Amino acid sequence: MKNALILSGGGARAAYQVGVLKALAEILPETQNNPFPIICGTSAGAINALALAAHTGTFREAVHDLERIWANLDLSHVYKHGWLDLGRGMGKMGMSLFNEGIGRDKPLSFLDNSPLRELLGQTIQFDNIDQSIREGKLEAVCVTAMGYSSGESVSFFQGSPQLSDWRRYRRVGRSARLGVEHLLASSAIPTIFPTVKIGQEYYGDGALRQLAPISPALHLGADRVFVVGVSSNRNPLHWGKTRAAKHSPSIGQVIGHLLNSAFVDSLEGDIERLDRVNELINLVPKDVLEASGLPLRPVDSLVISPSRALDKIAGRNIRYLPKSMRFFLRSTGSTAHGGGATAASYLLFAKPFCDELISLGYQDTMWEIESIKTFFGASPAALAGAL
Repeated sequence: MKNALILSGGGARAAYQVGVLKALAEILPETQNNPFPIICGTSAGAINALALAAHTGTFREAVHDLERIWANLDLSHVYKHGWLDLGRGMGKMGMSLFNEGIGRDKPLSFLDNSPLRELLGQTIQFDNIDQSIREGKLEAVCVTAMGYSSGESVSFFQGSPQLSDWRRYRRVGRSARLGVEHLLASSAIPTIFPTVKIGQEYYGDGALRQLAPISPALHLGADRVFVVGVSSNRNPLHWGKTRAAKHSPSIGQVIGHLLNSAFVDSLEGDIERLDRVNELINLVPKDVLEASGLPLRPVDSLVISPSRALDKIAGRNIRYLPKSMRFFLRSTGSTAHGGGATAASYLLFAKPFCDELISLGYQDTMWEIESIKTFFGASPAALAGAL
């Protein structure tokens, strides 16, 4: 049975994934190598995915190093946020109106994420991926981005030689040697961060047009999927809750819902489809299914997602951002008062916010320890010894 780890996007929300992985590393035996031969990531989740795939140590050591990166992360490590930097970004956006909306010298973006490029180049040893594949520790790692010319969701994967490209409606799997460019492309939030040219096409955030986030892992041979989401919407306690509107939607509130539609809704919908298909397959007798010749098989899944609303946590932590970013967020209504704290959460690479999400992810995963034992098929005694 091949386990796949699926890490969704969500900007600074990806800190939650680190907490989940930290708890999982403590639950599994200390000497455990990577328990996920297949790792798939999108947007900020792609960065976490490649950090794990490129690590040559044990799973616990890989997660420890990933946590150290996030623990020392500062806003200045991701994008430039000075008054002059923000003014320059707004100026370029405005000047593009006189050039058919196209950047004159480089792709348009409100923020300059060149510090992120430098950080990724220093912290991720991409050459180690091939080594892990040769040693059999890794089957494949996949990063998804969206092509602006084709409008297709392209999953760039690096893996075993027997793996082949695939094509479905608006979904493509393409073998590649992964590097910094793929991560920057996958995490390029529209208009916020610049698009990245790979080959003949410009690519942006992988959450856009990603109709089936679980699909790449299945194409790469996964039998079971461990999914880490970044939304609390799957919690029934949050369903159907509405509050009386105090004002019409702010710009930040509108943008927040647009971002959620890309980063959150597709994954949740795909998880629901997977559960339904599993139910249908289990109703079909095994001999009938085999005689049909259809490549269908049940795929076990375990989903860990936030038990608390991340936009509320973001609303409390906006005060830790520098004045320049607070002014920008406040002016667009991307605050708790303006109703747009969801939008702010994607850019809130402030240590208190990231630390709180890591703690939440750790807590939520520890609550699921029995499900995790069942998923990995280990005896309770074997896992208990690691606690």
